[in-house]
Amino acid sequence: MKSQLGQILRFGLVGGVNTGTFFVLYLLLHPHMPYFAAYTLAFVLAMVGSFFMNTYFTYRTRPTWKKFLLFPLTNITNYVIQSVGLLLLVDWAGMNEKIAPLVAAVIAIPFTYVISKRILIPGTDEARAADPAGSEPQRSSTSSASTV
Repeated sequence: MKSQLGQILRFGLVGGVNTGTFFVLYLLLHPHMPYFAAYTLAFVLAMVGSFFMNTYFTYRTRPTWKKFLLFPLTNITNYVIQSVGLLLLVDWAGMNEKIAPLVAAVIAIPFTYVISKRILIPGTDEARAADPAGSEPQRSSTSSASTV
């Protein structure tokens, strides 16, 4: 449980740093392109940073090409939730284009945590179900996928 709490706190910290990075990129790109294009490009760039911060810091696991290639699945959900939120907040609710991405990002946080954990630490849920004592799953030091 203590490990889980630490992981959640690290995820929140990484999320804050990643959101700040995304927001700065968005603000830098926004004057040069339409808001949604700036949003998309900033999102992709921040996603790469998020992968490395989450593998090394949040989940303390090795990055591999397989995880790197699967990691966008975590962000597809995040992207859809944030994109729909952004469009609704700007076009329907009339929220400022510079603030709406932050609000949409907050809404997506719980979904992103669950999916990123499943991708970056494969078998976590299955290992816990098999071991009711709740010990941490063993991670192999070798991997068939090479590190990034």
